[in-house]
Order: sequence, then structure tokens, then C-alpha cells
Amino acid sequence: MPPADLTLPSTLLVLGGARSGKSRFAEARIRACGLAPVYLATATAGDAEMAERIAHHRARRGADWRVVEEPLDLVEALQGCAARDSAVLVDCLTLWLSNLMHAGRDVEREAARLVAWLAAAPGPVALVSNEVGLGLVPETPLGRSFRDAQGRLNQQVAAVAAEVVFVAAGLPLWLKGAAAG
Repeated sequence: MPPADLTLPSTLLVLGGARSGKSRFAEARIRACGLAPVYLATATAGDAEMAERIAHHRARRGADWRVVEEPLDLVEALQGCAARDSAVLVDCLTLWLSNLMHAGRDVEREAARLVAWLAAAPGPVALVSNEVGLGLVPETPLGRSFRDAQGRLNQQVAAVAAEVVFVAAGLPLWLKGAAAG
């Protein structure tokens, strides 16, 4: 849970491992800012396990969030829902990247488009992303390619984000911004 005196920055990047509490942290920051909450989901329910994860996130958030689902065209979706009177939560960049790679999209081009858009976003945006470079080296070339692309994407978004927080075991560690001081 974020401290009550922290306002939502123009762009917030929340990093962490699987089940680290990063989405819960980002949701709390969005709720605390007082703007209309928008949840931009990049996941697709490709199997029963993923459908269950999506249902869990929906139940935790509650019905007051406007939900936009977009697995590939993230910049276009952001253009359609970001505004001064709303706060957008993109959950998550990791699934978006995976979707792009599986669809054969130009990952570098899409990342550059996202970073350019974030630099001039009309309202606050929080982005959740997995930190995948702290574990074992993936066994397959595709796995290694994904890990490398995720690391580059996280670096690019962190460079333009006003605040970057790493969440581990539900606890935030500020890497950049207000509480990093």
C-alpha cells in the first residue's frame, strides 16, 4: 500500500516478479489519486488458468473501474482512454510484449511508439511490468529473446517515467521519483 501523501505522477512504472504485489500496488496508487480509474488489460484468456487470473484481478479491483481490453494496439488504446480526468493502469507490459512477439510485430517499433506517447501523455498512466532478468537464463532461444526484449522495454519505459517502483513480497522500493530521494 502506498503512503497516503504520495500523488500519482504523470507516469509510474511498477516492476516486480510474478505474484510480487505489483498490480495491487499500482491499483492502490490509482485509487488514491481521486481520478476516474481505467484498467487497460493486455491479457487474453487463452486457457482456464489465465481466465482464472483475469477473474481474480477483476474481483479485486471492483466495479468502479472502466475496463479496456487490448492485447496488441496499446498506443491506440491509450489514445482512446487517457485524459486529464482519468488515471490509466496498463496491466501489463510483459503480456503485451509476449502478444507482440507471438503476432510477429516489430517490437522495437512498438516500444518506441509507446515511449513517445508516454512522454506526452494527457493524464496519469501507471504501467505494470515483470522484471524477468533476475532469475535463471531461459533454456530456449525464444525465451532468451523475450527476456532481453523485456529488459530493454523496461529500461525504455523507466527512462521516461516520472516514478519507478520495484515491488517484492508486497513491499515497494522506489528506484526513481518522489520517495526515491
